[in-house]
Amino acid sequence: MCEYSLHAVATRPAEVGESLISSTFPHTTTRGFASENDPTMAVCLRPGTELAFENEVMRDGLVFHRRIGDRLARFRQINTDDPNRHHDALEFANGVMVMVTDLMPGQRVIVLQLPADPAEMPAREERTVPDEAIVGLHL
Repeated sequence: MCEYSLHAVATRPAEVGESLISSTFPHTTTRGFASENDPTMAVCLRPGTELAFENEVMRDGLVFHRRIGDRLARFRQINTDDPNRHHDALEFANGVMVMVTDLMPGQRVIVLQLPADPAEMPAREERTVPDEAIVGLHL
């Protein structure tokens, strides 16, 4: 997903194994992820996407930049009931939650894994247990 304020920017979905960079985009104050090859296109993540940052993650603070203390994160969407707030967030392995728009620009990240897409999962076979298999089973 991409933040509502990035709808004026060209977007595409993330792919496993690709390298992204935290970026700002023209005509918006929202930060997100872009491909290193095309920094003008926002790369959208689905909730559950797992990421590994090249270095310890830094976020903007009011005065100083802050270290997160971790490099592994899972993309989440929060505050979805409030259309006037940002929703894209990263939940780090150490439990820290950071809004994507608060990340310092220029940080490199690798997409480790995308969440399973239910539409692409094979159908589960319906299995029944024959009556003869139940004989002798004490419930």
